[in-house]
Amino acid sequence: MSSSQEWALEPGIDNKQFWGLDFHNPVFPVTASLIVLFIIYALMDPAQASAQMVAARTWSIDHFDWLFMFAGNAFVVFCVALIVLPVGKVRLGGATERPEFSTMSWFAMLFAAGMGIGLMFWSVAEPVAYYTDWYGTPLNATARTPEGASAAMGATIFHWGLHPWAIYGVVAVTIGFFTFNLGLPLSLRTAFYPLVGDRVRGWLGHFVDIIAALATVFGLATSLGLGAIQAASGIHFLTGTPNTLDLQVAIIVVVSCITLFSVWRGIDGGVKLLSNINMTLATALMVFVAIAGGFMAFLNGLFTTTTDYAAFLLPLSNWIGRDDQSWFHGWTVFYWAWWISWSPFVGIFIARVSKGRTVRELLTAVLLVPTLVTIVWMTAFGGNALAQSAGGIGELANGIGDVSLAMFQMLANMPLSTVTSALAVMLVMVFFVTSADSGSLVIDSITAGGKTDTPRGQRVLWASLVGLISAILLSAGGKDALDALQAGAVTTGLPFTVVLLVMMIGLYKALHRFHYRA
Repeated sequence: MSSSQEWALEPGIDNKQFWGLDFHNPVFPVTASLIVLFIIYALMDPAQASAQMVAARTWSIDHFDWLFMFAGNAFVVFCVALIVLPVGKVRLGGATERPEFSTMSWFAMLFAAGMGIGLMFWSVAEPVAYYTDWYGTPLNATARTPEGASAAMGATIFHWGLHPWAIYGVVAVTIGFFTFNLGLPLSLRTAFYPLVGDRVRGWLGHFVDIIAALATVFGLATSLGLGAIQAASGIHFLTGTPNTLDLQVAIIVVVSCITLFSVWRGIDGGVKLLSNINMTLATALMVFVAIAGGFMAFLNGLFTTTTDYAAFLLPLSNWIGRDDQSWFHGWTVFYWAWWISWSPFVGIFIARVSKGRTVRELLTAVLLVPTLVTIVWMTAFGGNALAQSAGGIGELANGIGDVSLAMFQMLANMPLSTVTSALAVMLVMVFFVTSADSGSLVIDSITAGGKTDTPRGQRVLWASLVGLISAILLSAGGKDALDALQAGAVTTGLPFTVVLLVMMIGLYKALHRFHYRA
């Protein structure tokens, strides 16, 4: 008996078909019920809900900072080990399987789903915040000094480089291998089959999938709401149109409509097409900023940013005896919890589009390519922003005020600022479409028992619900309700950290067994 035949024991799927939809029971009804209950809770008293959820998030970060940091480091080491070990030759889908998507389209989808929108939001705001001591400085570096600038760039790349992508990589390889090689469903519960066997069919598996679906819904809805605020700020900055609630909700409606169209067309005609367009536009904007800000300075910045990242990688990875506790908890540990809470969504999506890739190819692409792109992107945007802040140019000279305006404030001091700012607004919105599109596909798969061939209307339903949740919370509860939702999503990072650590054990056992017995 071959290894794949021995392992191909698909957990039972109890699906219900009604109204032309195909839902997993009980994952879908429980997930939907909990979403409704949370919305009611958040809207009854948004300020109190936000305070309670933030308190829960703060508790998990303050008491388990060591766990988040240990896990983040372990994920990087584990992924690098899989790249160099013989098991890295295992191909997702079998030895004869070939990739469904071209390499460039694959890269574009990985990046757009993973964190493309975050780089638009934080590529200027984050390094300037560290440099000007907006909320502490990394390792207590002296603000507004060359040392502070190096720490700012090193810490920014640290938060967007190898560590978050290793988190996604662990989930992607695990789900991809168990789904495409062992015949299990495309769902988070699948990762536990080697460890708990048939119990993944029961409430243990249901619980894992429900938490994964909730974290994905809450994360997407939060990002859509906060992104609408940023896009509205950009429109106000460009045109003077008042940044009102009506404008923010209108942006959510427009993004949701485009998302519905994209989801309806599927991966090929939807998220792949938009990801390719997005990466083309983002590259054009980055090249312009690099040249307009001084191309030689950009080239020098690439070297210094890379060396800053290397120099600060180990000190920032350490959690013992840190003197910068406020900054450490408020930025690094928060980021790790946020990335881990997003890992089911991004990891499952990466797995879905990576069939035919080897484990080595997938992890090399997921770790190295986004990290290199992040260094280039942050050098262009963050480097120019720091130069403006240090040189007393424009509003960034005073530090960070409104985070959502930081990108536009930097572009305002460069040529063709109206054109580039308009392009930035467009990129923010389209990045949200690609995230919402890929996220809706993942939620649909989880709540359908791991199926990927669900009715189109079902995918549209989830895309609609994400936009509706975001619009309702923003309209009725304002930013407090969104903060509550975000804090709730981040809090799920704590149990998911344990889940991912356990997942690594099962994955290596399965890969080792498959490689040497296939």
